[in-house]
Amino acid sequence: MIRRAQPTDAGAVAAILSQFIDTTDWMPRLYSRAEELSFAGTMVDRGWVIVAEPADQGSGIAGFMALDAGFIHALYVAQECRGQGVGQRLLDAAKADAARLELNTFQANAGAQRFYARAGFREVGRGDGRGQGSVNDEGLPDIRLIWERDVA
Repeated sequence: MIRRAQPTDAGAVAAILSQFIDTTDWMPRLYSRAEELSFAGTMVDRGWVIVAEPADQGSGIAGFMALDAGFIHALYVAQECRGQGVGQRLLDAAKADAARLELNTFQANAGAQRFYARAGFREVGRGDGRGQGSVNDEGLPDIRLIWERDVA
């Protein structure tokens, strides 16, 4: 089930984000877990976050997406829930209400690139993450991707 995040989901959202950082060798840890929790709470409070509940109705959430004005700021799935369609369900929910979606993904994240290509996103630019074409906190090279609804 996909639903709008509640303030009580901020801890689970932050835990999924931290898990990705902890298990991804090329991703630097820039912020403390307390700062990640604060960031997650801010995204939830702004109304940007939807969450996917686990298929087995277990505790917690299986993944989340932060979306604002057609820009996907984050889409992460808990490690134990990957490969089960959670990310696709979140993306489908965003597509249902949008004519166009945009996001950046890291050049090092080949899995995300494959996922978004299968979902119909196309590359529209690359940056170095430090100001040449893009800027991100991590300072890592990234790729700008866009999806547009077919109107034909």
